[in-house]
Amino acid sequence: MAFYSYKMTRDYGFAPNPFGGVCTLATCKPHIRKKAEVGDWIIGSGSKKIKSAYYRPIYLMKVTEKITLTDYWDDVRFQFKKPILNGSLVTIHGDNVYTKDENNDWVQAKCQHSHPIENIRAKHIKTDTNGEFVLISDHFYYFGDAKIKVPNQFLDVFSKLRDYSSPNVLDATLCQKFVNWIESSFSTGIHGNPIHWRQYDQLSLF
Repeated sequence: MAFYSYKMTRDYGFAPNPFGGVCTLATCKPHIRKKAEVGDWIIGSGSKKIKSAYYRPIYLMKVTEKITLTDYWDDVRFQFKKPILNGSLVTIHGDNVYTKDENNDWVQAKCQHSHPIENIRAKHIKTDTNGEFVLISDHFYYFGDAKIKVPNQFLDVFSKLRDYSSPNVLDATLCQKFVNWIESSFSTGIHGNPIHWRQYDQLSLF
């Protein structure tokens, strides 16, 4: 078992997507999506851009399945994770957005990463698809805007790096104690809304 911890700069319910009883990380953080394996834990916390969750967990997920982006697109279990742009805030942020065309080139469904500026959109596509895999969890804790305060003894669990803290950096014993505290203190599932749902008009994204 390994632990990965990173700072989140955006929380729209897209990466991760905690809806439908399954938490998925299908975009962003390509290095974590490549390296993490079933049984590993992912911890996402606030950053200077999400000060309300600084040194607080936004989500934790235990990886219970790992599949490719194309398998995710085709899997009947995850069709509900494809975005519906005229739907609710939940469905508009579906993260099942990548498939390949007849030339084996990546195709991105219109989604939160479909930026109107072409070079920014291309950067999102490259980053997302470099991750190759989707991390899936049916054992997760999504706190979002719930502002969960944790005991000071666990503050070192939260990444202080710009990208993410790898298993080589984190204290695995401390991380396991933190997970034990979470599991004994909260039920699995969703405890709050995505932090940035309060701050934007979703229609302006598309």
